[in-house]
Amino acid sequence: MNLRHAIQADLSALVGLLEELERFYGTTDFPSPDVRQQQIEAALFGPMPAGRVLLAEDGADVVGLASYSRLWPAVGVTASLYLKELYVRKTHRRQGLGRQMMTEICRIAHDLGCSRVEWTTDRDNIEAQAFYRQLGVSVASTKVMYRLDQGKLIF
Repeated sequence: MNLRHAIQADLSALVGLLEELERFYGTTDFPSPDVRQQQIEAALFGPMPAGRVLLAEDGADVVGLASYSRLWPAVGVTASLYLKELYVRKTHRRQGLGRQMMTEICRIAHDLGCSRVEWTTDRDNIEAQAFYRQLGVSVASTKVMYRLDQGKLIF
């Protein structure tokens, strides 16, 4: 397996992989692939990138991703690395790829001078929680997550 950061030439592969990820979370209605490609391009390669994506390849096939951003401030005036999504196609799970991507995410955080790596998982994603426990990571009990969806933004 090869790990590398996504580039603009990966947009069509990202459209497919991110649709698969969203289907995993229950989404069934999607904009056209062209619209999704434009959204991904703006988020990753626009004037103010929202984050980066680490891709996992098996030969020429993209089989996993880890999307992340830096958050500031974290401890004192340091930054943290926030892992938004870690996803491996079902056909490639339980082969060590998730661990390989987490190791690379931690290396990236270290190289960027981040004081921590943080992420969340859905309460009902038991498989992901078991994976993180297997890595020796415990649940942080000091934070509560809040979310305002687009239709409920406070102005």
